Amino acid sequence: MDKRGLGGMDRRRLLLSGAVLGGGALVAGCTSNKSDASTDDVKGASKAGTDNDKPGKQVTIGFSAPAADHGWMAAITKNAMAQAKQYSDVHFEAVEGTNDVNAQISQVQTLIGKKVDVLVILPFDGKALTSVAQQAMDAGIPVINLDRVFDSPLAYRTWVGGDNFGMGLNAGLYIGKALKAKGVSSPVIGEIAGIDNLELTKQRSAGFKQGLAKYGFRVGIRQAADFTADSGQQVMSNVLQARSHLDAVWNHDDDQGIGVEAAIKQAGRDEFFMVGGAGSKHAMTEIKADNSVLKATVVYPSNMSASAIKLARLIAQHKGMNDLVGQDLPSSLTLFSATVTKENVDQYLPGAFS
Repeated sequence: MDKRGLGGMDRRRLLLSGAVLGGGALVAGCTSNKSDASTDDVKGASKAGTDNDKPGKQVTIGFSAPAADHGWMAAITKNAMAQAKQYSDVHFEAVEGTNDVNAQISQVQTLIGKKVDVLVILPFDGKALTSVAQQAMDAGIPVINLDRVFDSPLAYRTWVGGDNFGMGLNAGLYIGKALKAKGVSSPVIGEIAGIDNLELTKQRSAGFKQGLAKYGFRVGIRQAADFTADSGQQVMSNVLQARSHLDAVWNHDDDQGIGVEAAIKQAGRDEFFMVGGAGSKHAMTEIKADNSVLKATVVYPSNMSASAIKLARLIAQHKGMNDLVGQDLPSSLTLFSATVTKENVDQYLPGAFS
C-alpha cells in the first residue's frame, strides 16, 4: 500500500456501499473515451444505462495521482481511465504519475492553465497539494479530492475515499466472530500494520481494536511494516519468532501480505488464520483456493477512482445523482470496506487490483 490517506479523515462521511467497479489501462498524457480498450480493461468499470449516462455536454476531466509504484495505486489510474472511456462526452487528460510533490503541483497548475472543466486529484501529500487545489477552485474548476485529504474544504468540491477505521473494524469483527465460533477463550492475535506515522494506519488500528473488543479480545502482538513485500516478510518473521503460537493475524495490506505469507511458509506455521487488507487479486485468489492461512481480506476499494470520474462528469455537466433526492451531489462519499471470504470472493474478484 502506498502512503494513501495523508491528511486524515473522520467518520462523518456519507457511507456509500454501491461503488462502481473499475478496470482499465494505464494512461500517460492525454486520451479520450474513443481510445481502444480490451474487455478485461473495462469489465469492472460501471456501464452506461441511466439517464445521467446518456451523452451530454462535452467535458474535459483532468486527472493527477502519484506514481503507479504499488498495485493499489496502479489500479487507481487504470480504473479512472476505464471509467472515462465509458462516455462519448468525456475527454480524459491525465498527467504522468509522480511522487514528487513539487512536480505534482506543477502538473496540476498545467491542467488549470488548460482550463479543464473539472479536476480529479489524488495528492501524494494532501497538505502540500491543498494550495494548488484551492487555486483550481478559485479559478472556477471543481476539484474531486480522491482519498488523501486536502487540509481545507475550500480546496475541493467533493471528497471520495475509503473508510480506514471501518476497514480495521471489519477485520476485527471477522476475527473475533471466527475465534468465538472455535471456542477460543484467550487468543493470541497479531497485527501487521502499515506505517505508524500515517493517520490511515492509526485509524485502521483503532478500528481493529474496537472490533476485537466486541468479543472481549485484544491484540497480543503488533508490529508495523512499510507497505512492501520485503518489509512484510521481515516483520512477520519477527512476530513468528516472538510468539510460538498465534490464533489469528490481521495484515493491513495485501501487497505487504505477499511477504507476510512468504515468512509464514518459510517458518512452516499454519496453526492460525489470517485476514488481509485492501483487496488484491492475489489475496482473493488465495482465499478462493482455500489452501493457505489467508481466509479473508477487507477491501479498500481501488475502484474509488472510477466513482470519482463518474462524479466529476456529473459535476461538470451540472447534473445530480439519479438515486438521490435533490439537485446537488454530496460533498463526500466514503466507500464501504467489505469483508471478502471464500463464500463471496467471486463477487469481488472482477474489481480486485493486481
